[in-house]
Amino acid sequence: MLNMAEGLARAAALAASPVVSTLAAAFADAGFELALVGGPVRDALLGRTTNDLDFTTNARPDDILRIVKPVSSAQWDIGREFGTIGARVRGEQVEITTYRADEYDGTTRKPVVAFGDDLDGDLARRDFTVNAMALRLPGPALVDPSGGVEDLLAGILRTPVDPGISFGDDPLRMLRAARFSAQLGFDVDPATVAAMVDRADTLSIVSPERIQGELVKLLQADDPVRGIRLLVETGLMARFLPEVPALRLEIDEHHHHKDVYEHSLTVLRQTIELEHERHPDAAPDVPLRLAALLHDIGKPATRRLEDGGGVSFHHHDLKGARLARKRLQALRFDSDTIGSVTTLIELHLRFFGYAEGAWSDSAVRRYVRDAGDELERLHILTRADVTTRNKRKAARLRSAYDDIERRIDELAEQEQLQSMRPALDGNRIQEILGIPPGPAVGEAYRFLLDVRLDEGVVDEAEAERRLRAWWSARG
Repeated sequence: MLNMAEGLARAAALAASPVVSTLAAAFADAGFELALVGGPVRDALLGRTTNDLDFTTNARPDDILRIVKPVSSAQWDIGREFGTIGARVRGEQVEITTYRADEYDGTTRKPVVAFGDDLDGDLARRDFTVNAMALRLPGPALVDPSGGVEDLLAGILRTPVDPGISFGDDPLRMLRAARFSAQLGFDVDPATVAAMVDRADTLSIVSPERIQGELVKLLQADDPVRGIRLLVETGLMARFLPEVPALRLEIDEHHHHKDVYEHSLTVLRQTIELEHERHPDAAPDVPLRLAALLHDIGKPATRRLEDGGGVSFHHHDLKGARLARKRLQALRFDSDTIGSVTTLIELHLRFFGYAEGAWSDSAVRRYVRDAGDELERLHILTRADVTTRNKRKAARLRSAYDDIERRIDELAEQEQLQSMRPALDGNRIQEILGIPPGPAVGEAYRFLLDVRLDEGVVDEAEAERRLRAWWSARG
């Protein structure tokens, strides 16, 4: 339960911090208003960690730059056209923006930038009431024209103005509703949800890069499932990741859940739990979480009814990886993230063969080789993919994965599994066989790699003997 007296005390302490008080004095001395605004105020009231400090002022960009130069170690004006100046003050990065009174053209979502002179007017154009509060400095005095405190107490997300107008100004705010709902654990007010449904089509005017940014922030939440459900139920997810709502149409072949969608959300939650358990101090692993959400998106396209009433999804891992690559490319994800996600989806079923019968050392080596840098993520995803309610089966699968991780560790100590290369490189192969660069060198290298995977470490002399015998037999 939010204690507002304690929240206000935390907000006052934030206003008295060295960074905030330094800027407050500088702007007051120059004759301008300054207020701490948005997320920092909300988080101080909630008792959450405050990361970024955002300020707003009636000073114009040139004045802001002039005021902050004497009290900052660095300044940047990359957002000057939108009224924003960045600076580093007492070791912390801050952003200071002139009061805004923008209008939007309603077609491209690009604002017609207009500076305002009034703090209340600036707050009215913000996304949600809980983000439309400010601490006027140096007071501090809480400014809350739209009832943000009441909504904090109620755990509600609501727009400061009519939600249809707010989302018409910037449709990305609909995705922000899902993100804040997940981050804060808040419900979205029914009128706001209705506007999200009505205006879902307008997301098409938002750039893929901005959509990707909100999706990443959502997945970084400790429990993004609340936000994902909201995006699916309002039809927004269908506009940029339609494979996710499509999972609701498929019944899980193991009958773990009523549909694959529920299974996927459970896998995502379990992935995050394991991520925290195995790497408690690490930043949220977005590629891993994306893979958990998308690991079964190949199922709708591979669904087959079997004799006896069963259902199968053969090769849904490969189909899912292709679908994920296409979708993540459309959302402008970087190539490293796309590579990680698709590799994990391709390999997420591989372990279940091990659970059915212990693998040879060769099979374990190939598993490590194929996973490459994604091995630890694959460990987590594969464990999280066990959602059966059958306790005996779940225990058997956990035991099998404990065993494969133990064997990987043992083989790694013996054989340097992470540097899975044959004893001879391409240059040495050419020297031994007396051949020029070309496809034959690649074939020879793959032969030696298979020897390495099948038998473990083979020294250079033995590798040369095997290579010559293979070349001779090849003719």
